[in-house]
Amino acid sequence: MRRKNLRVVMTGSALFVMAIAFFLFMLSIASRSNNPVELMRTVGSVSGVVGGLAVAMIVIGGIGKKV
Repeated sequence: MRRKNLRVVMTGSALFVMAIAFFLFMLSIASRSNNPVELMRTVGSVSGVVGGLAVAMIVIGGIGKKV
């Protein structure tokens, strides 16, 4: 039987929400930037990495460990 690690799942969920919030916040600021295309390219990369890490944490925490 496997036991889910809820701390990892909750941390992954919080990271996922923060990545989306960061992307949307920077999307509203991008119009005032000197180079909005490059800014959003960088923001998208950062948000994608954090979102991917969050999804991996949710999956691994959901699978759990053997008891």
